[in-house]
Amino acid sequence: MRMPRPSLEARISQIKQEILSLDASLQPGILTQQYNVCGKAGCRCKADPPQRHGPYYQLSFTRKGKSTTQFVKPEDLRLVRQQVRGYQRLRKLMDQWITLGMKLSRIELRQERQSRTVSSRKKGVEARIPKEKRA
Repeated sequence: MRMPRPSLEARISQIKQEILSLDASLQPGILTQQYNVCGKAGCRCKADPPQRHGPYYQLSFTRKGKSTTQFVKPEDLRLVRQQVRGYQRLRKLMDQWITLGMKLSRIELRQERQSRTVSSRKKGVEARIPKEKRA
């Protein structure tokens, strides 16, 4: 289904406004929860059943081709989750904008081709009419 040009432009404008309303602190990545086993003999983490240490939270992301993992303190967890959600929202909005922008581009290209076709047809007709009868 094709969206008319005004609808595409309106949705792109709406996406821009949503992006502007996002919080400025963004954090890419995935937040994971881990439980670890230590090296101490006789520790509860080696018992049967084991009671591992944790939970520990890690944020993993790749930025400019470099993978990074950071530990997140429990007291910072709420804020980091909010920042990750903000980043995910930004990415989703940008993806929608790109998709709509590509559709808009195709419409503009189609309109440009049509106007060139109409223009070249007019020139062809004018070329067949003698100059003295064109006025």
